[in-house]
Amino acid sequence: MMKNHYYQNVSFDKSLKHAWSGLKLIFRDERNFRRDLVIAVCVILLGILFKISHFEWVAISLVISAVLVSEALNSVIEAICDTISCDFKLNIKYAKDVSAGAVLVSAIVSVITGLLVFIPHILELFGL
Repeated sequence: MMKNHYYQNVSFDKSLKHAWSGLKLIFRDERNFRRDLVIAVCVILLGILFKISHFEWVAISLVISAVLVSEALNSVIEAICDTISCDFKLNIKYAKDVSAGAVLVSAIVSVITGLLVFIPHILELFGL
């Protein structure tokens, strides 16, 4: 595979700069990513409040990561599709819909995981 040498990183530091730039861009440009981050911070605060176990932290961390990564990949797929064509094309619609579906799956799994982790703590809080 031929690489575009213009975008090839020559050092680890440059790779990190590009990665940070990507995070800043997605935070700036993607409303859903910002919303997901706010929800993640709330979940983390709940985890601290309820003093969840190490295993529960692992589960919560994995689903938060899955949602953020799937949201980022969805944004990339949308950007590539919009670069290819702004006209309606069935294959572009398919790519966008499937990538949005992947975000939805990760969000559903994260909600289920959150319920499994936090419901026992909430019931204990109310003495149930």
